[in-house]
Formats: sequence, C-alpha cells, structure tokens
Amino acid sequence: MKTNKEIVILGIESSCDDTSAAVMRNNFLLSNVVAGQAVHKAYGGVVPELASRAHQQNIIPVVDQAIRNAGLTLEEVDAVAFTRGPGLLGSLLVGVSFAKAFALARNIPMLEVNHLQGHVLAHFIREEGGATEQPAFPFLCLLVSGGNSQIILVRDYLDMEVIGQTIDDAAGEAFDKCAKVMGLPYPGGPLIDKLAKEGNPNAFIFSKPRIPGLDYSFSGLKTSFLYLLRDEVAKDPDFIVKNQADICASLQYTIIEILIQKLKLAARQTGIREIAVAGGVSANSGLRQALIETANRQHWKMFIPPFKFTTDNAAMIAMTGYYKYQKGEFATQDMVPFSRAIIG
Repeated sequence: MKTNKEIVILGIESSCDDTSAAVMRNNFLLSNVVAGQAVHKAYGGVVPELASRAHQQNIIPVVDQAIRNAGLTLEEVDAVAFTRGPGLLGSLLVGVSFAKAFALARNIPMLEVNHLQGHVLAHFIREEGGATEQPAFPFLCLLVSGGNSQIILVRDYLDMEVIGQTIDDAAGEAFDKCAKVMGLPYPGGPLIDKLAKEGNPNAFIFSKPRIPGLDYSFSGLKTSFLYLLRDEVAKDPDFIVKNQADICASLQYTIIEILIQKLKLAARQTGIREIAVAGGVSANSGLRQALIETANRQHWKMFIPPFKFTTDNAAMIAMTGYYKYQKGEFATQDMVPFSRAIIG
C-alpha cells in the first residue's frame, strides 16, 4: 500500500441518472467527468430501467475519459471508490459491478461510499484555482436534494449524525412535483429558480407545516399548492400562464423559509456556527442568497460548494473514498448496493 501522499483514487457515481467518474490524488481533484441522460425529459422524471441501460453504455467511456483527463494510466490507480447507495438499484448495480471488476482486474482495494456522506464531503475537494477554506469540525450541513432533506451534525470526516430530516417528501421533490403540476418540463427545479427571479415572492401564500423538532415536511405544502392552482384555474383557465413567475417565486420563498427556519433552530440548539449546505437543491440561487443573508444576521460562517459539486458527481465519491482509505475501511467483493439508507 502506498503512503498517503501518493494515493490515487478512481471514483464511480451511478446512483440515479448521471454516470460520473473522477480521479483524485489525495484530496486534490485531477478530473471529474459526468454524462447525463436526456432521455428522461420525455417522461417527466427518471425512468429506472432506462437509467440503468444508459449507465451500461456510459460507464466505460466516462471512466476512460476521467483517467485520460487526469493524465494518468490505469496502472497508477491505487483504489476504486464507488457509490453503494442510496439510489436506484439498477443504476447502482452498474457502478458497483464495474468497480468490482476494475478492482479485481487490477488487484487494488475497493471503498464503498454512502452517497449522502459524499455530498457532505464535497466541501473538502481541492482543485487548482479553487477555494481553499473548508468547514471546521464540528459543523452543521443542510443536505437538500431531490430525494433528501436533512440537517447533519458533522463531527469528523466519517463521523456524522442526522439530527433532522423530512418525514415525507424532500425539498427537491416538492420543487419538481409542483413544477409538473404547472406544466413545466422536467427537471422543474432549475426552471422554478429561473422564473422566480422575475416574480413576487409574496404574491401567494402556501402552507408551512408545523413539525416539532428539527424534522421537515413538504407534503402539506404540495397539497396547499395544488389546491390553490385548482381553485384559481377553475376561475381562470389561463391563471398559471398569467401568474407563472409569481407562483414560482412564492413557492420557492416558502420552501426556503421552511429549510432555513429549521437550520436556525439546529444552530441554536447545538451552538454551532459553522454551517454548510450540500446536494442538488443547494444550486438554487434563491436558497444560496437566503443562506448568505441568514449567515450574516446569525453570525454564521457559511460554506457553499461550487455548482459542479452540488449535483451527483464522482469527485465527492472519490473524496470520501480517500478518507476511508486512510482508515483502512475497504469493501469486499461480496458487497451489494442498497436503495435506502441514512448517514450514521
């Protein structure tokens, strides 16, 4: 086994509809390649069977390109890190199977990674010309994506505890489902963000569920949203078209308020002022701006990752694999993927 100064890790991410491979030397990113899947737009959401087939087509060229972009050869890779879950089982199987074959052929160790943990550790990726400041332990991380909304207490690289999470839908899911009700194409979250910039966030009022503690709920918000549109469209069939920007702005404002209210409560209860955000929804410009403004008022030290590390990517998987390599936490060939899991 090489010393820590020489560790080169190949990361594999295939939890949903993005096939990604990355190469890292220690915690320094050498390459990160992502292949998306446009086929799902026609169906208004990710179709698991189509996703797994696309992963099978993409995995080899994506890995090849990542290694080439890193300026390395296969022989220089010391370990392969892969997403074990959570995610779509068919998609995960492609990445896990490739990682097993790659490791077996090269006789190198494997490192299984929890996808959610990877999102948190994206804050520690280093790259040429990138930011050098990173959160200090312990810190709180608001993880918001299409499938997860969690507040995580991060004590160390591999020591994390979920202290608050959604009891039903995730914030990203609320964005996408409400966008679908409005007739917006998939994925709806980025479109709502774009339209919200032109609208009035106080034009419409939507339900904010009162859930005790640090847990979230977005099902009531979706119901409130659906009922408002149903009632207004009954009066005016063109209501959505006429008020599209205001509807998006009001919806986004409500979701952000729900997220930040719980985050403020978590910060008060723990006394922690180092705050980070991660996951696909952290790319939302409204949420980013609201977090920055809240951080200034609450005297938090705020950490927001670059856009390219918010959505699913293999760099965060390789980053997590690096810390697991240091601790000798290696995976075995009989390890199988899992569709559901939490951190801790």
